[in-house]
Amino acid sequence: MLRVGLTGSLGSGKSTVAAMLRELGAQVIESDALGRELMEPGHEVYSQIAARFGHEVLKSDGHLNRARLADLAFRHGRLQELNAIVHPPVIEAQRRWMNEVFARDPAAVAVLESALIFEVARDARARGEKEGALADWRRRIDRIIVVSAPDDLKIARYAARVAPDSPDPAGVEADARIRLSHQVSDAEKAAQADYVLDNSGDISSLRAQVQALWPRLKAESNKSGQNFSIQ
Repeated sequence: MLRVGLTGSLGSGKSTVAAMLRELGAQVIESDALGRELMEPGHEVYSQIAARFGHEVLKSDGHLNRARLADLAFRHGRLQELNAIVHPPVIEAQRRWMNEVFARDPAAVAVLESALIFEVARDARARGEKEGALADWRRRIDRIIVVSAPDDLKIARYAARVAPDSPDPAGVEADARIRLSHQVSDAEKAAQADYVLDNSGDISSLRAQVQALWPRLKAESNKSGQNFSIQ
């Protein structure tokens, strides 16, 4: 088995890499999808967000107004509050998923796609946490893959994905820059990563890098059978 963390900043292309790895045979789980599920009505995360941020983050149908929540988090200095609610249960859900994967296939390559692997540990340390699910997050992963690209290219990709027809492209770019400012730089991530994929070129170049990396991950998974849990 091999526990792989796949990360990269906004617009880096990590979701594209995740899809390529899944095609090659990896088991993949997306942290964003887990977070969205846990933020739906009926989940404890939803209840905690509503209690902490108030009715202004709720739509008339009771669901979260994600745009308003993001505005409060990124533009009004409340990102740490939100992350402190969301991250622990997401990591716990990832732990359960990974253990289930390895129970089925001890030689699996299990990939956690997450934009915030480094940021979770950084923020936990900043709060004075030395142990626990957040502070020791990096130690729960055998290998880290970082997807890297120039910031201007990331911002352009983000804008094309989330607001391709926006009447305010400058506003979308500003939003992207604010989000990037809260993330660890590519240089810092690369210094701590096991593998770095350069996504400054076209899709065929990225695919070639992933295809070259996959046999190495498979080979490592066959050497790591002694660890069957990320407890």
